[in-house]
Amino acid sequence: MTGPVSEPATRQGPGRLLVAAYAVFAVSASARSAVQIATQFTVAPVSYLLSAVAAVVYLVATVGLMVGGARTRRLATAAILVELVGVLVVGTLTVLDDDLLADQTVWSGYGVGYGFVPLVLPVLGLAWVWRTRPGPGDGTR
Repeated sequence: MTGPVSEPATRQGPGRLLVAAYAVFAVSASARSAVQIATQFTVAPVSYLLSAVAAVVYLVATVGLMVGGARTRRLATAAILVELVGVLVVGTLTVLDDDLLADQTVWSGYGVGYGFVPLVLPVLGLAWVWRTRPGPGDGTR
């Protein structure tokens, strides 16, 4: 007989704040990129598409952290790793060459336009996923 199914650890305690932060970024990046793509796409297509990619990454991370389970935990981890690489690559490129992109993205300058939250969020996300990982056997650490 199986015991009661507990709430996934990634969305408990401080994980709730992390899920909320990812959800806010998913909604805001989605809305921003949708408006920019719909109204100004020819001005800065690469910038606006990068923001749309960031929005998808934030959405996948949100769902992965919220749902829990082995598959969605891996999905969240992959999304957060993509986010970290994106922030580091886009951030570095835009710091080295401010004119590289025609307009700012959520990841430009390591997220300077968002108070560097895009740089800190994946570090916190990966740390939380690691901290709440299930242990061998019965699902506990």
